[in-house]
Amino acid sequence: MTPDQINALPYRPCVGMMICNLEGRIFAGQRLDSNLDAWQMPQGGVEAGEDPREAALRELHEETSIPADAVEVLAETADWIPYDLPHHLVAKLWNGKYRGQKQRWFLMRFTGDDSLINIQTKHQEFARWCWLPADELLSRIVPFKRDTYERVIREFHAQVS
Repeated sequence: MTPDQINALPYRPCVGMMICNLEGRIFAGQRLDSNLDAWQMPQGGVEAGEDPREAALRELHEETSIPADAVEVLAETADWIPYDLPHHLVAKLWNGKYRGQKQRWFLMRFTGDDSLINIQTKHQEFARWCWLPADELLSRIVPFKRDTYERVIREFHAQVS
């Protein structure tokens, strides 16, 4: 695909979850499908007709097994936050239908016990997981998502501190 063709594509609607434990550390999972040391917060697509908050709680459970009653939703981003995929990935992901994703992010406080977390799900996305301070999380994120993560952390900073 040419750069002009890619730029003409829409963004895929998606949600992201910044899950903080009681110590203020953030849940991060190492992607199972990457050869890089690629970490991210849970995220996933919004289905047609689905409310973003409902999508966030569904994706949270699908990726981490955390039930909705083990989190408190504290905030959501004011706007959708877009990011572009590197051009070489556009044709490989989502059948080349999207240039990247526009994400609505939700800040969640995890109130449960770590034993509730199980990343070995039906459609497993993470090889391993951990709780990280914000600065360390940013250093582990793939470069094309780093600006998005910085914005999300900045927007939610007051609620986490």
